[in-house]
Formats: sequence, C-alpha cells, structure tokens
Amino acid sequence: MRLVHLDLKGAAPRVSYLEEVFPLLSQLGANGILIEYEDMFPFKGELEILKSPYAYSEEDIERIQQLAELHKLEVVPLVQTFGHVEFILKHEKYQHLREVERFPNSFNPHVPDTLALLKSILSQVIEKHRRSTWIHIGADEVFHLGEGMDSKNWMSRNKGDTGTIYLKHIKEVLGFIATQYWGLRALMWDDMLRKISVGALRGESMGTVAVVAPELGVSAAPTCMATLAGVVPSARQEPVPGSMGTWVSGEHEEPQASSCRWHRYDHYSVLCELLPVGIPSLAICLQTLVNGGFTEETKRKVLDTLGFQSMQLEQSTCEGRGAFPGAEIYHMVEQVNGHLKESILKALEEESAIKGWFSPYHRKRQFGNPRNMESFGSKVLKLHEDWESFVRDLRAHLERVYFPDMVEEWIEENVNLYLDQLRGLVRDYR
Repeated sequence: MRLVHLDLKGAAPRVSYLEEVFPLLSQLGANGILIEYEDMFPFKGELEILKSPYAYSEEDIERIQQLAELHKLEVVPLVQTFGHVEFILKHEKYQHLREVERFPNSFNPHVPDTLALLKSILSQVIEKHRRSTWIHIGADEVFHLGEGMDSKNWMSRNKGDTGTIYLKHIKEVLGFIATQYWGLRALMWDDMLRKISVGALRGESMGTVAVVAPELGVSAAPTCMATLAGVVPSARQEPVPGSMGTWVSGEHEEPQASSCRWHRYDHYSVLCELLPVGIPSLAICLQTLVNGGFTEETKRKVLDTLGFQSMQLEQSTCEGRGAFPGAEIYHMVEQVNGHLKESILKALEEESAIKGWFSPYHRKRQFGNPRNMESFGSKVLKLHEDWESFVRDLRAHLERVYFPDMVEEWIEENVNLYLDQLRGLVRDYR
C-alpha cells in the first residue's frame, strides 16, 4: 500500500473536505489512509473524557470509511500505545499511568491499568473499523522511558534495560490484538527499535508486525527486521521515499510507503502546515512513489492534476491558480507567510512620521500633531482595511474545511501576531 498519514491531533478536517480530498489522493496514487484520530475519535463510556468537543461522530467514522472504500483507499487506524499519549495522560484521571509523574508524554508500562486502558481504547477503535485488515500501534518516541521509579526498579530486579522494557510492553499490546482480533495485522514506527541491540531483538518473538521508518529516506536495518520472529524474513535495504515517511517491508508484505502529514509534532505544540497547503508536496511524493522517481512525466502529471502551470521545488512554490480542494487556502496562506509580516513591519518601522511623531510614547499619552499624523494616516488606514478584508475571506475559507477551534488558533498564531500591531496603531490614530 501507498499510505497517506492523516494526523488529526491538530487540524482535523471536516468530513465534507475529506469527501473532496479522497478522490484526489486516489488519483495521485495512494491506495490507503493511515488515520491517527487521537482525540477526534468518538470515544464512549469511561473513555469519553478523551474526545475533543469537535470529535467526529460515529456516523462520521462510518462515512469516512465509506468514502475511502468508494475511492479504493484502505483505512488503517493508528492508535498510539506507548508514547505520544499526551491527550490521554493530560487528564487527572490517568496521571497515575505516566512513566514520569511530571510529564504526560509516555505510559508507565509496569502499571496494570496501562494495558487495561489500552485494551479499551484499541477495542473501541478496532470495532469501528471492521473493514480494516491493518492496525497501526504507533510506539514511536517513547520519551523518558526508563526514568520512572517503576522502570528503574524493574531494570534492577530483572537486569534489563529500556530496550527490554519496550519490547515487553509491545509484545503485550500485540498479544492482545492477535488474541482478540485474529487476522488483523499490525504496523508500528521503527525509531525505538533502532536503539535496541540485535541480541535483544533476537531473543524476542513479536508476532505478526511490520515496521515503518517515520523519517524521509531512512530504512530499517535488515538485521533488526529479520529478527522480529521471522515475520519479515528478507527486508529490503533500499528506502522508498515518502513525504516524511518510509516504509520498509519484506518481499511478500503489502505496504510499501507511508507519506506523512503531521498537523502537530505533539498534542501541546503549535500547528504545523495545513493539509491544503501540503497537498502539492504530497502530490509530488505520491507520484514519485508511483513512477519510481521524480521525472518530467511525474512533474507534468502533478501540475495537470493540481491545476498549476509550473513549480519550483527549490523555492517550494507553485505558479498558477490551482484546481484542487483547498487551493484558495494554499494561496492565501502564501500571502500571509510572504507579505503580512513584511508589509506591517515596513509601515510601522520604516515610516519616519510614525517613528518620529507617533511613537509608543506619543500613543500612550495621546500626544500628537495632526499635521504629522496626516502624512501617514491614509496609507496606514488603507493597509489595515485591505488586510482585515483579506482575513475575513481567509477565515471563511478555513471554516469550510476546519472546525472553529482550529481556525481561531491558526489565525491567532499566524495572523494576529502581526495584524494586532497594526490594529493597535489604527485604534490610537483614530
């Protein structure tokens, strides 16, 4: 499979937008969607505390799968089972499951409640994805593993290390999946396995699991792959490039590549790029995978599919109006990134009349000469009016794709940071 990873812990799109995007992904060569729901899944019962106020409904989850099936995209749900569980461990109810008490990043694998909670989470997600033949258990970046007192005591008693703790927990998770959901195959990220000795890996049997390297141009070491209970007997040594991911598999395994679209680096970070902004690079990666390289034919297919006239990879720019879902957002974000800050700072810092006769000191004391203020007033008012009009249009386009909380966050982080300076100047001027 050529999987596109949709990370929903930041800017989860509305289902209506996925309805537009899935046909495009299929056209570009994807045949699977790796969905990391995090708090966007409609958890029920004891787990309801985990879901976002804007979480998808059960009907939404079913609709997403129907859309994927319609466009020949297999849905692979991703459930983080060790690290990247801030959306769980931030809650007071689950703080006792932290590896390190102060940090909500990773589970303490020695507390029985950890595995019990994971079984509940996995069960709810898998039960809503009965069409899926794969489940991804995450398991990357288990920060602070081995630093908690329970882990230190375990390593002392068992003469083990963080690698053996990691493998023990992963085996328990995989064992549950294998026992309860016969035939369901598991995927996991490979970065933590790279830190474990070959000897330790050889001593473990992990069942049916395949491994994904989540960094561009990186393949898992063949020695490591070959020792996972013989599951992947002959790993390829050549990495298959993806947008931000690489798939490594055995000769008879289905998946080939994972092309990632992270919306946040973790639950607490600022937003990364928005999906409509990332579509051109995603299109290039998918077509490169399909054609075995970035050729002129590949470039032409991407341009024709997205409705661009040309692209400059070195500058990460595309020329033309664009005819893909969210193209308006793509261009408007370009305007924000390329011109908003520059135009406002130029007005505030390079206009001599503002620096000399309308400084923060003058504004604070409402002390200014109208003669000097009139020299810059019309220009500043026009700049303010133009950007406010632009932001109203941008907000309208964002709201068609995203939920209100994300729209507010993106505008506050990327627009208000600079526009508020201009707003303050205009308010004082008036």
